[in-house]
Amino acid sequence: VQLQASGGGLVQAGESLRIDCLASGRTVNSLSRTGMGWFRQAPGKEREFVASISWNAAARNYADSVKGRFTISRDYGKKMVSLEMSSLKPEDTAVYYCAAGSSSRNWKAYNYWGQGTQVTVSS
Repeated sequence: VQLQASGGGLVQAGESLRIDCLASGRTVNSLSRTGMGWFRQAPGKEREFVASISWNAAARNYADSVKGRFTISRDYGKKMVSLEMSSLKPEDTAVYYCAAGSSSRNWKAYNYWGQGTQVTVSS
């Protein structure tokens, strides 16, 4: 399974942005039975949990810092997971990584990782 994140960019504080993660590969259909998540890592900081969604999209979890501003979703037909980000703050600036294989808040629980997409929020 390969994960390809896209949609990052430079925005101003208060604006919105959506990032997507497209899954592909010979065993990609197996992802329909697993959770997926988004993590981020800012320079000099550890990777942190942002949001996750269960295999059937019935459960969605968010970090307290993004709750109410970010929304995670998945499209089974397109084999894609997305993160809608609104009311962005400078502290949201980071490289965002999508991951598959779990819906845990612990990054070590995930089997597959995308290459990351940069999100920069200017004040």
